Amino acid sequence: MEPRVRTHHLQGQASTSLSLLDTSQPHTFLKPAKKINEGHDVTAFLTSRAYSDIGVFMMQLNIAMCPRKSSEPGGTRIWQLDRIDILSEPVQQLRELLRKIDSIIEEAPPDMGPRRFGNVSFRKWYEILESRVQELLETHLPRAVLDVSATPDGTSVLEELTPYLLGGFGSAQRLDYGTGHELSFLAFLGCIWKLGGFSIEKSQDGELERSLVLGVIEPYLRVVRRLILTYTLEPAGSHGVWGLDDHSFLPYILGSAQYCPAISEGDAMPVEGALPSAPNPGDIAKKNVVERERKHNMYFSAVGFINDVKTGPFWEHSPILFDISGVRSGWGKINKGMIKMYNAEVLSKFPVVQHFPFGSLFSWEQDPNAPAVSTSVHTASQPTNYPPSMNATTSRPSQTTKAPWADSKRGGEGPTAAPWAQKQPAPSQTGLPPTRAPWAASGSGQLPVRGERTGGMPPPPPAPDGSTKVPW
Repeated sequence: MEPRVRTHHLQGQASTSLSLLDTSQPHTFLKPAKKINEGHDVTAFLTSRAYSDIGVFMMQLNIAMCPRKSSEPGGTRIWQLDRIDILSEPVQQLRELLRKIDSIIEEAPPDMGPRRFGNVSFRKWYEILESRVQELLETHLPRAVLDVSATPDGTSVLEELTPYLLGGFGSAQRLDYGTGHELSFLAFLGCIWKLGGFSIEKSQDGELERSLVLGVIEPYLRVVRRLILTYTLEPAGSHGVWGLDDHSFLPYILGSAQYCPAISEGDAMPVEGALPSAPNPGDIAKKNVVERERKHNMYFSAVGFINDVKTGPFWEHSPILFDISGVRSGWGKINKGMIKMYNAEVLSKFPVVQHFPFGSLFSWEQDPNAPAVSTSVHTASQPTNYPPSMNATTSRPSQTTKAPWADSKRGGEGPTAAPWAQKQPAPSQTGLPPTRAPWAASGSGQLPVRGERTGGMPPPPPAPDGSTKVPW
């Protein structure tokens, strides 16, 4: 049964907001099921309706966090973690849901016995959450969602939503948490959006999306970080030191958007430049700046968590983030690159998306408007089989998968570009000077010499093969 949808167009932009379900008719919900079983299934995922919807929703949230030009004193409206506007009732209810989920930690204290990997008490925490999840959802989900009628003798709305919420807090089997679980929570919010749980009206200049980021996603990340610290959860789908972050990706996208140049309603997302008051990207290596900014900004909040759990020089334990901090074109360039990297390193990677389930709201059905997936280093190197009990590889990615924005020869958005990541005008059309990531200054892809980067930090250590190229 094809759902009727209403499409909202952001004025002056090619992208659309996530479609709303026509709830005037009973809907055939589906219990979400695993569809990505082997590497070649990722190609089918990249042309599915679910993939398109994930991208559209993420881009909505991203542009909503970009500062806005204003006639008010100061001339610019910015969005900070510690300055949240009045939140709607549905958002407040989800915050209360997260608070109750967080409080379950008190009922499942970590096991004090010797262990090598994650703490087994996380399984008790997860069991308690499973036993209460239906009651929690019935209490805190918007009435508009709970009242959506399902087809007779079919799956209920709660049966479809529950796996996405539970999947957002890691794996009790593997005692790990990673970007695939973060993606599951994003889909949970997307389901509520599609069902009209936040609003059925067009969001005014991203106001609704911002409330989700500041009022729900950031509190969710705080719960997850507490779980990671309490139960020493392993990274899932991580590339180890050659990954962006052991556990999360969304705060780097949304946090870099917070520092982008201000736009007016209807403008496209800026791809260069920065808010005048924003710290330099290289300041992520300065702990005093990180401690100051983590209270206001999602990017620095995520970096602050890295500092909480890792010791040693930042360039040594987080070389990829350090490489990115050398971008001289500002936070707009970093934001654009983060989106492309998310598409390539999260949505296009089998170890990350293999556990994502598909139902009626995030559907495995093929999108008739999806472009064909070109063969690339990401799609051609998927495993043919991946035992469910095995954790993702932590080895360094292929040297051929450089950061997509660090390649001057690459055209457009690259072979794995998401359909929602529209090609940007050439620099000559925007009046902005052409820029390149500093480590792409030559064909060798070498990093700047010591002292060229803001902060004067040394470059990261050589990769196992002796090169210092950005590994993806």
